[in-house]
Amino acid sequence: MIMVDSAHPRRWPAYVMAVLFLGYAAGKAAFALQSRLGFPGGPPVSAAEAQRYFMDPATAQWCATATGVLGASLALATVTPLGRRVPRALMLLVLAGMLLAVGGGAVIMILDGFVGTGIGWQWYHGVLGIVVIGLLLAMIRSYETATRRRVAG
Repeated sequence: MIMVDSAHPRRWPAYVMAVLFLGYAAGKAAFALQSRLGFPGGPPVSAAEAQRYFMDPATAQWCATATGVLGASLALATVTPLGRRVPRALMLLVLAGMLLAVGGGAVIMILDGFVGTGIGWQWYHGVLGIVVIGLLLAMIRSYETATRRRVAG
């Protein structure tokens, strides 16, 4: 019988999340260079909808690119010695905010992909949303496990 130590922190969810965030950032940068809203592989954004935003599409996409790079940096911070020096309470608060933001977007992809809310995401986007939420939760749990104070006894 194989026993798995569930208290052992795993680094791979953070590395996968970092790759996903960098992919997001690269897609947003590609659209920023074209002054288009949306995400490569996602539903198209009409020109009329793009005009409803307060900033031009290129600026919005460059801001989104920065959030992708920030997300990748935070994911890597959960598994690096430098990132582990950040106060635990602060990092958990930041990761909770990341879970709300990324999880919210993933839930929209899931609902539209499987139920159809009219945005245009397909079923495979819904599957990706489920995977992203699972990876993000695994990353947070791994960080929490790795930084938990051990009580001698």
